[in-house]
Amino acid sequence: MRIEDEIKQPIFRDEFQKAHINLLYTAGWLQLRQAAAFKPFGLTLPQFNILRILRGQHPLPATVALLIDRMLDKTSNASRIVDRLEEKQLVTRTVCPANRRAVDIRITKAGLDLLDRIEEAGVTKSGGMNQLTAEEVHQLNTLLDKIRTEE
Repeated sequence: MRIEDEIKQPIFRDEFQKAHINLLYTAGWLQLRQAAAFKPFGLTLPQFNILRILRGQHPLPATVALLIDRMLDKTSNASRIVDRLEEKQLVTRTVCPANRRAVDIRITKAGLDLLDRIEEAGVTKSGGMNQLTAEEVHQLNTLLDKIRTEE
């Protein structure tokens, strides 16, 4: 559906404004769909993101600072998310032997298994991207990277 129809705004100042609004609207739309898809697994989108980062680090530990640096949503509270994941026994926290002020965070086998179940269910492959061809996805990635390039 066209952005004009989605937000009931038939006229934009120009194509740049339309693209900006379209990008913001689509990002929110994707987030809502992903949040609904992760709900049956007892996860929020930020929790899934932390588990994904920890799986990439596995078997090495991560710190809260590393998680914050790699998180998609920089406004999320990484420490609180780790607390929730630890309550669910999806991650562990231990004092770093080399630096007693630092905490090592690792994904557990249960966390790895949950990520496998989420992927097997196809949750990470949905979200509208399947509407695009491989060439279109490549072009989209190139354009999104270009938007974030500082002048």
